[in-house]
Amino acid sequence: MSQGSLALVLHAHLPFVRHPEHEDFLEEDWLYEAISETYLPLLLVFDRLAEEGVPFRVTMSLTPTLVTMLRDELLMGRYARKLDRLCELGALEVHRTRNDATFGPLARFYREHFESLREAWHGRYRGDLVSAFRRLQDAGHLEIVTCCATHGFLPLMQETPEAVRAQITVAANHYRLTFGRDAPGIWLAECGYYPGVERFLASERIRYFFVDTHGLTDATPRPLYGPFAPIYTEAGVAVYARDPESSQQVWSSESGYPGDPLYREFYRDIGWDLDLDYIRPFIQPTGDRKNTGYKYFRITGKTQEKQPYDPEAARARAIEHAGNFLFNREKQIEYLATRMGGRKPVVVAPYDAELFGHWWFEGPLFLEALIRQVARDQETFRLVSPFDDLREHPENQVSTPPLSSWGSGGYAHMWLDGSNDWIYRHLHHCAQQMVALARDFPETSDLQRRALNQAARELLLAQSSDWAFIMKTGTMVDYAVRRTKEHVLRFLRLHDQVRGGNIDEPWLSQIESRNNIFPEIDYRVYRPA
Repeated sequence: MSQGSLALVLHAHLPFVRHPEHEDFLEEDWLYEAISETYLPLLLVFDRLAEEGVPFRVTMSLTPTLVTMLRDELLMGRYARKLDRLCELGALEVHRTRNDATFGPLARFYREHFESLREAWHGRYRGDLVSAFRRLQDAGHLEIVTCCATHGFLPLMQETPEAVRAQITVAANHYRLTFGRDAPGIWLAECGYYPGVERFLASERIRYFFVDTHGLTDATPRPLYGPFAPIYTEAGVAVYARDPESSQQVWSSESGYPGDPLYREFYRDIGWDLDLDYIRPFIQPTGDRKNTGYKYFRITGKTQEKQPYDPEAARARAIEHAGNFLFNREKQIEYLATRMGGRKPVVVAPYDAELFGHWWFEGPLFLEALIRQVARDQETFRLVSPFDDLREHPENQVSTPPLSSWGSGGYAHMWLDGSNDWIYRHLHHCAQQMVALARDFPETSDLQRRALNQAARELLLAQSSDWAFIMKTGTMVDYAVRRTKEHVLRFLRLHDQVRGGNIDEPWLSQIESRNNIFPEIDYRVYRPA
């Protein structure tokens, strides 16, 4: 009998970026890089473990925006061509470094790596990663949870409850259509919680959600077991909290595993290092440089002089770190089990999925080694999903968490700041207008319905927390500002056209084709309660 449980939680999310009007759009690379560096490698790890009969249980959110992009024919066709280009670059690199004893083996490593990804993409998965994740859920290895429809940050939307409800209901319906069941849980965008949001979750039969550590330990009344057992809200929805110790060991680039000097250096890429004429076919058509995925150096240390990357040494270090993580969790759970009475502790370790493979190239190797060692080398704890834990421990303390988020400061600081606060008066105004439209147009013509549904899509897309986050962090700010303004302006134009009875059908068709998320949406989700 185990003394406790570990819940590994991977939050897989990207904002909806789709630009059919451009053949090669830089921000679409966010998706293509994530497929090659995170989603395909994770699937290959999970499938390998399943085929070898290694027991495992991992919780993973797949946000509606990400699922939509992974099933979009335009984007997936573009990704397949990107993968072909990566393999073409591999062949060129092998030739360029053929007489280089240091970098020649690395070039061959990358060529084989990308060719194996291409083979898996076309052969094993046939370009449909969402179905591959669903098969793993159906087999009991994954527990897939949903997220707010467009990763909207709910605490800053609460003055219009219908807008909060729409983010949750649209996501829950999208999950049912995608995975054929109710979502067991939800990752609230940025772990953003405020008291009362659980009523909307309960109405969609969502059983649990996650908060950062202080979002549970500061609940009222104080939870008896801290972050190592869930609480129930008054609505009956369970709350799980991030364990700071396990998170820090993996997440931190300073004190955690990803900063080890043997691991691959993210910021050195041949897209920036090699001669422009040579690398030009593989960067932006404008000649602007970008990452290609071919990175030949290791972290080395806090120095500009980087040493060559050694994949085998990095693999060995990832296995070593997995053993260290396992040892730490055993000792942690053994200690907690002596202090929690009859309630087994559950340690919740949530991470952005893109950490594994994208930011930390060896991350998927670490996960695979950890899962194998958990199954083979210990009996102290077992891997569970939150739903598994609730089945084993259906009785838990009732308490009310405070408003909270994860991120710097823990109380929405990243999403409400002098760099991005200007967006909210526009988002609040649009949300209130959308509620009024849903109230005033309960029955419509086909054209009115299309316009109202598109207005709902534009509002949801404008509410993505990613735009405020990018404005705060100072990366790709122009794009985030432009996306926010474009969605708001389209919403306002649609609003005026519906109210004025003069809907521009050719323009409507154009933006329906461009922002084609949630084809099943019904604008009446915004009707006043």
